[in-house]
Amino acid sequence: MKQEALKSAQNAFDLEAAEIARAKEVMDWEAFAKAVEVLSKAERIGTAGCGHSGIACTHFAHSLCCIERPARFVSPAEAVHGGMGFIQKGDVMVLASRGGKTAELIPIMNIAKTKGATVISVTEKMDSPLAVGADIVLPMKVELETDKYNSQSTSSFVALSAVFDALQTALIEETGYVNEQFALIHPGGAVGERLNQK
Repeated sequence: MKQEALKSAQNAFDLEAAEIARAKEVMDWEAFAKAVEVLSKAERIGTAGCGHSGIACTHFAHSLCCIERPARFVSPAEAVHGGMGFIQKGDVMVLASRGGKTAELIPIMNIAKTKGATVISVTEKMDSPLAVGADIVLPMKVELETDKYNSQSTSSFVALSAVFDALQTALIEETGYVNEQFALIHPGGAVGERLNQK
């Protein structure tokens, strides 16, 4: 391995750690509390994003299911071809876009709002369409990605995932979720074996 490659790899850990710390610093905790409240009461939760934001949203939907918050990732491509039938009045739709103007997400936001769902957006741009149109906005701010061109979605993916992990962690407390519930729905693998030991 080239020395430059090794140095870049080691620096990536420091950059991502710094961006997670920044995510905590810039968070609007009043908006975060509102998000936790609506997520804790929603019958259904949809998540949507494109690219790496979509991958983070997919993981968030699964994490919510793990704590018995019924959720699913709504593909932006399928959403505008009937997929938004999943979302009903009183539900929550979570949208993630660093720039807040991802074209595929704007119709999803409009459909959700028309149907009476609460829209939560996670974005850097407070004046963007997804921030202005959302009911709740969770801010994030990323200064540097890990690559030398500052163009790969690395630190921003980690920061967004940290925001979602913080929401799930708060929801465990807010809903009174207990590990015995997880043991029932996660009997598989090493985790399931540990959880279900008699």
